[in-house]
Amino acid sequence: MRKNFGVKTWLYPMPVFIVAAYDENGVPNAMNAAWGGVYSDDMVGICLADNHKTTQNIRATKAFTVSMATADKLAACDFLGIVSGKAVPDKVARAGLHTTQSQFVNAPIIDELPMTLECELVSYDDDSNFMVGRIVNVSIDDTVLDADGKVDLSLLRPITYDSCNHHYHVIGQKVGNAFSDGKALK
Repeated sequence: MRKNFGVKTWLYPMPVFIVAAYDENGVPNAMNAAWGGVYSDDMVGICLADNHKTTQNIRATKAFTVSMATADKLAACDFLGIVSGKAVPDKVARAGLHTTQSQFVNAPIIDELPMTLECELVSYDDDSNFMVGRIVNVSIDDTVLDADGKVDLSLLRPITYDSCNHHYHVIGQKVGNAFSDGKALK
């Protein structure tokens, strides 16, 4: 029997993105964001309230990066979500993270997070707080690539957010083959 809960943001898996941008002085800022995903073939969409320092930085610089939060950097990634860049201007450094300037957009790459989408701002809707970014490059540290040069989720260990219980979970166990296992039902 099902139980009704009304309107909730309980969708699984919910990615944990670390969105980063430079401020007007070139200081990197980043935040933890869960409401987003692939928007089209070369774009991401993320809901970011306009009062966040990161959002204001993105709107000013027209560029940002999106990294997958990982299990080994969980505490640092969570810190980026609970501390405001307005109150703690050096919060990326305080989280123990380091950045490198993207070669493709005017935004920081967080060195300790091995997979990053480097994006140009396409649009920001003031009513919905929905931001769209064009992916200009995806950079991935070779420590999370398999022998064929593809991302190995068991090495990346991205985390998801459980909005019902306020927990993080790691992704990585393979349970099947996409576009293949369903063929047995034809």
